[in-house]
Amino acid sequence: MEELRFRALVSSDWNECLSPARPFDILTFVYPQLEEVVEETFLLYTGNRLSYSGAVERLRARLPRPITQEEVDRYLHEKFSLYTGTQELIRWCRENRILFMINTTGWFGYFQRAFAASLIPAVDCLSASTFLVFDQPFPTSCHYPLEEIEDKPKNTAYVMERYSIEKVVIIGDSGGDGPHFEWGRGIGALLIGSMTKLSLERYCSMRNISIDVKVGDGESIEVEKIVAAIESFL
Repeated sequence: MEELRFRALVSSDWNECLSPARPFDILTFVYPQLEEVVEETFLLYTGNRLSYSGAVERLRARLPRPITQEEVDRYLHEKFSLYTGTQELIRWCRENRILFMINTTGWFGYFQRAFAASLIPAVDCLSASTFLVFDQPFPTSCHYPLEEIEDKPKNTAYVMERYSIEKVVIIGDSGGDGPHFEWGRGIGALLIGSMTKLSLERYCSMRNISIDVKVGDGESIEVEKIVAAIESFL
């Protein structure tokens, strides 16, 4: 990967953007009694009313014990799913020399196990939360920790510099992607809202940020529209 000259970088959120899952779903899968506090915490941070690290601390304090690898595997076996078009988009990027980066508050441990089970096509880079990390190889050689939502643009910038990429596409869905979109607008990135939530609409509206393309019908990310937008952007 180091020797390739990439035409562009796609830096995309994961939860409720490319996959229906939310980052803390494993908690409620293992501990159903935490559903109310997990939902409340999730809405606070995606609505930009609580920092991501604050959300992590709030939920970690409620856990009787850490989540195990076996529990993540069971969750993936029973609950894992992707929006239609996600695998196609990732593969299209690889075939067209576009570096695909998952940039998410989802957990490293989730991706370690999902990639090990071949549930997700190979990606070039991963930026994820250290809420849960297993003592095993990372799924990519290019990976960055994400402790706050403000780390999304920082990690995108690191990858741009590492691979000398100038053209950037940012994909997100909620207010948690707001700082990423705001930064992206400043560098001329293509901004794509996938399954766009009111919290992202509100964040962008308050800062005069235009979302270039909105996709997603609840089941499909409408990959043809994303591909057309990227090709036009390039």
